[in-house]
Amino acid sequence: MGKTTGFLEYERTEFAADSVTDRIQHYNEFHTALCDEEQRQQAARCMECGIPFCQSGMMIGGMMSGCPLNNLIPEWNDLLYRGRTEKAYHRLKKTNNFPEFTSRVCPALCEKSCTCGANGSPVTVRSNEYSIVEKAYAEGYAAPNPPKIRTGKKVAVIGSGPSGLAAADQLNQRGHNVTVFERSDRVGGLLMYGIPNMKLEKQIIDRRIAIMKAEGILFKTNADVGNTVKAEELLKEFDRVILACGASEPRNITAKGREANGIYFAVDFLKSTTKALLDNGLQDGTYISAKDKNVIVIGGGDTGNDCVGTCVRHGAKSVLQLEMMPKLPETRSENNPWPEYPRVCKTDYGQEEAIGVYGHDPRKYQTTVKEFLSDENGNLTGAVLVKLTSEKDPVSKRTIMKEIENSEYTVEADLVLIAAGFIGAQTYVTSAFGVEMNARGNVLSPNNTHQTNSEKVFVCGDMHIGQSLVVRAIREGRDVAKEVDKSLMGYTNL
Repeated sequence: MGKTTGFLEYERTEFAADSVTDRIQHYNEFHTALCDEEQRQQAARCMECGIPFCQSGMMIGGMMSGCPLNNLIPEWNDLLYRGRTEKAYHRLKKTNNFPEFTSRVCPALCEKSCTCGANGSPVTVRSNEYSIVEKAYAEGYAAPNPPKIRTGKKVAVIGSGPSGLAAADQLNQRGHNVTVFERSDRVGGLLMYGIPNMKLEKQIIDRRIAIMKAEGILFKTNADVGNTVKAEELLKEFDRVILACGASEPRNITAKGREANGIYFAVDFLKSTTKALLDNGLQDGTYISAKDKNVIVIGGGDTGNDCVGTCVRHGAKSVLQLEMMPKLPETRSENNPWPEYPRVCKTDYGQEEAIGVYGHDPRKYQTTVKEFLSDENGNLTGAVLVKLTSEKDPVSKRTIMKEIENSEYTVEADLVLIAAGFIGAQTYVTSAFGVEMNARGNVLSPNNTHQTNSEKVFVCGDMHIGQSLVVRAIREGRDVAKEVDKSLMGYTNL
């Protein structure tokens, strides 16, 4: 695959990022793609390894290694290298419904397990994917391809995030009549309102949705199933129902003073910015603003980083990001060998921007909030922070974090954003359909299936497996579509 000696001849070259000074002036994507010839050279680095771990998608050491979609990466790298981009696109689409999304927001599990990266720099799989899909749009072969035959079966998909869209796309191509219900005013779920424009501009979503509509999928927005839309009506109208509503119940912080004004969940903060940006160009008063405020972001994952980058763009006075766990090493440790996912410290775009603007890394490790402080009007004024130490639980052997005695200190804060993850599905939807839940707050589906305790109701995505990645959500959507198709037709060719 690729050029036999390509990995020896060419160095890894990534998309160039705009300077921090320039990119914080806007909310657009800020990387410049390589030219066609440079991208072909990057594809040529794919090294004909005997076992392509990049496409394995298996658990190693308790972590996902390789692409969960089992993308045929060496094959389309070879086609890209040879200039056969149309065929590369169709090979890419065999396993990935939305490469325009994953090539922007996926953490590239494939690259982390690339054989070329075992003793050097991995292949630029994600940017190769980006090049293939964007050329497909530019040259017209990403056009709508509606099914030629309809089965007459009707399927309702509740939720238009990546798992719901993938399920809808698969079932529609099979010939079923699919309707997607979305409670927000725009289609996309997590993609639309959970990921900032800097990582995924919203016209990229709209472009794909337009194709899906042209292929016959119906979308109903402002349709809050379980509230404004009754579950029993959907069960009566549709042959099957797929729940793809995400793990959208945010994890709270229960520190003293939590009721103070100025404390928000990260998802509400990010949504308010994106919605105002799309609706009115960020007019003051239409979104939760960090301008001129001392901000604390609680949580060190992707969502926390997105909050940091958004606050920098708002013009925050300062940004402090708290992480409970110790700082990870800069390089792989001996107990984290390739091709395991590397447990290393990553400085993402938001932290880079905070360093550029404020002169220091915003992250404080092994630290959490012990108390929120407020004035006589209930408005947030600060927070008492406490240092933590890690210990091994003697029974479970898991790492637990404990407060260090007398390590408290106070910082100013006008805005706190809780980015501590999610704890499961929202119960008003699950209750409406009468589906059973497991102890983790996910919809129960026995025997490693997507079938719920209701014959007509299936589940996929974060609502099924818990908070995860866009690429895993797409895989979930494809898998549930296969099960639904078999339950409707008696067999499946998906």
